[in-house]
Amino acid sequence: MQKILVVEDEVKVANAVKQGLEENGFEVDVAYDGRMGKSLAASNPYELVILDLNLPHFNGYELCEVIRAKNNRVPIIMLTALGGVDDKMQAFELGADDYLVKPFDFRELLARIRVFLKRAGAEPTQSTQFKITIADLEIDREKKEVTRAGKKIALTAKEYQLLEFLALHKGKVISKLTIAEKVWDIDFDTGTNVIEVYMNFLRKKIDKDFDSKLLHTKTGMGYYLSEEA
Repeated sequence: MQKILVVEDEVKVANAVKQGLEENGFEVDVAYDGRMGKSLAASNPYELVILDLNLPHFNGYELCEVIRAKNNRVPIIMLTALGGVDDKMQAFELGADDYLVKPFDFRELLARIRVFLKRAGAEPTQSTQFKITIADLEIDREKKEVTRAGKKIALTAKEYQLLEFLALHKGKVISKLTIAEKVWDIDFDTGTNVIEVYMNFLRKKIDKDFDSKLLHTKTGMGYYLSEEA
């Protein structure tokens, strides 16, 4: 049974989410403040974390950062009443994979959860290629590890999914729409700059400290991963 951590200080919301998830076959732990959430996240393996932003003792931004600092790539979905672009960008920069504004329809949350979990469970069968090498970049699909020139690179779950998708289509220009459909859920708003933000995250991690660049932009067309520009 897949295990999910819900960190939410609004008891009614937390209990409603817990009940809905359990009715759909998930095992659920609930923390009502950031401190408890930090403790549970550190001591239990979860397939996914649902994290409220405004938490007592330890807010959602801080908790997200702590989880990522431990190189934990568990998918994180933020729940919050703050729907501003700056709020979303801060969440993504700290490692959140998705962002859902309150009030929300539980069916939408469930659909997003299933996208993440299905993708994680289906990855080994998408290709028989378990290791992908592009120049000195190596992606181990079984261990979900990325190295470049022998140096291990820590990625969030979403960054890894994005990099792996581009690597599986090495040299092919992939449009923003295709990335949105395959890496994010199909209803992703391509009018936002989230894809550009994540591409910048990847560039900083896999290209910044190296002379040869692997992640490229084809203006007006999309992105591609290649040892040749």
